[in-house]
Amino acid sequence: MKLLEGKTAIVTGAARGIGKAIALRYAQEGCNIAFTDLAYNEVAQATEKEIEALGVKAKGYASDASNFEDTHKVVEEIVKDFGQVDILINNAGITKDTLLMRMSEAQWDAVINVNLKSAFNFTKAVQRTMLKQRSGSIINMSSVVGVSGNAGQANYSASKAGLIGFTKSVAKELGSRGIRSNAVAPGFIITEMTGALPEDVKKDWESKIPLKRGGTPEDVADVCVFLGSDLSSYVTGQVIHVCGGMNM
Repeated sequence: MKLLEGKTAIVTGAARGIGKAIALRYAQEGCNIAFTDLAYNEVAQATEKEIEALGVKAKGYASDASNFEDTHKVVEEIVKDFGQVDILINNAGITKDTLLMRMSEAQWDAVINVNLKSAFNFTKAVQRTMLKQRSGSIINMSSVVGVSGNAGQANYSASKAGLIGFTKSVAKELGSRGIRSNAVAPGFIITEMTGALPEDVKKDWESKIPLKRGGTPEDVADVCVFLGSDLSSYVTGQVIHVCGGMNM
């Protein structure tokens, strides 16, 4: 029996990186996938085909997750196309790293809107469907820097810390209706974004991690399978660190 058989998940920002890894891992477990990204381009189309090849229903949607009205429209479309939403993964995120001294208002606003406001937008949009079903799992992609902060990432850290507070509040509000809300806090994960870092920086990071390696997007995806499935039916309001022991 596949762990997510017959369920439908929305994964935001899933054309590549961690979002894509989650979508593929979910599909392997029998989950139908609606995924969003800023543009529905060749990359998104290729991701859609890759997910479909695993024998589930998959559809990509162009959506600006930071836009409230746009998000409501896309969720309406998804509910029409799939008939249900069992899991929401708020994964859309960007970085605009720089020291606070140099950070512009635009850099602050962009990161807060894409990383934090998008989770409000999507959670609010799927809430009605989940309340009707009296079930659902909401998974918010936070970060270890949302817990411990990081120099040069005041905007990113604030957005990821905000997601943790949001996660816990939603867990308290919706728990009585059978809806769970948890956050995942990845550490140093090897993606396109971190892959561009100089070798010595990567080595320095890895030396500080008890498991002595960077994580993979699949490491994060596996924890999301647990949180999306009935294996975690008594887990809500939690932050699960996927960081190789970097943050204890």
